[in-house]
Amino acid sequence: MEKNISVIYGDGIGPEIMKETIKILNSITKKYGHNFYYHYLLAGIEAIKMTGNPIPEKTLQICSKSDAILLGCIGDPAYKCKSGYKKITPEDGLLQLRKKMKLYCNIRPVIFYPDIHRSPINRELLKNVNFVIYRELTGGIYFGEKGRNESGELAYDNCIYSKNEIERIGNLAFKASISRRKKLTLVDKSNVLETSKLWREVIIKIGLSYPEVKLDFLYIDNAAMQIILNPSRFDVILTDNMFGDILSDESSVICGSIGMLPSSSIGGKTPLFEPVHGSYPKAKGKNIANPLGCILSGSMMLEYFGMHKEKCLLEEAVKKSIENGVFTEDICYNTNPSTTEDVGNYIKKYIDNQ
Repeated sequence: MEKNISVIYGDGIGPEIMKETIKILNSITKKYGHNFYYHYLLAGIEAIKMTGNPIPEKTLQICSKSDAILLGCIGDPAYKCKSGYKKITPEDGLLQLRKKMKLYCNIRPVIFYPDIHRSPINRELLKNVNFVIYRELTGGIYFGEKGRNESGELAYDNCIYSKNEIERIGNLAFKASISRRKKLTLVDKSNVLETSKLWREVIIKIGLSYPEVKLDFLYIDNAAMQIILNPSRFDVILTDNMFGDILSDESSVICGSIGMLPSSSIGGKTPLFEPVHGSYPKAKGKNIANPLGCILSGSMMLEYFGMHKEKCLLEEAVKKSIENGVFTEDICYNTNPSTTEDVGNYIKKYIDNQ
């Protein structure tokens, strides 16, 4: 099988974790006789410096013609750039990319690895935790009209959702539930927000077409507590853009580090695969960043391509690296952490030897 993949290193630790991911994907393709053709593209801080645009038109054009996009991470809290009266940020490029590719559905799996001992949650509560968050990605408060009045003393952020936006991700979440444990939890704030009331109405109606799926509901505040107090109750969580952002980052405490979480974003055009974490600029160039979130995002890409054996082997290699204590300082519980490169080399060697 041949695939064209757009690769965006991004900012901070992006180049380091992506290097290990590509190394491992090359090992997979060699073993199974595939050909991945990589197109390395600009986005983020370097794109702003070179072109004045956080996501150049050339990048968007090549991404739209690719079979998938692999992204390291975008952003740096210390970086500020003004163009006229508008501040340009690296994150603007990521939002544009998601919008241009029509990536309305963000999928974030959360799995507990028993050989990682860095979660503050009681280990008895973490047994068999394996759920996935379906986060709506191109609507809601992040994309609504925002601004301030002339004095700057009044601010607003509009949250808008349409029935169609809710239906398209709702159907994907129900289909995912069918292939898992047949349970879907809608997280909203329908006791207060009109958009949440619409979400609940639409999802209840869709649920009638999936009678085998148990549908339940939680308000966002209760859901945030239950992810810590009783995480094994969840299978598929469906929610809006902002709530999904918050819950998926909170869920990183289950794994012990946000560096463990992968994600995929799918929709109308080219799918995007990226780790959940940010660019971690303090670790840039130090060879200490956890590459597993990025590597597992590569695994999600293999699954999207229908390469199920390849995906299983990669994830088996990741589990073996964890079982054998080959992991970076963020999840290391002893005084001898592995480097970013060590982790990539171990996983590659395991794949090569199978």
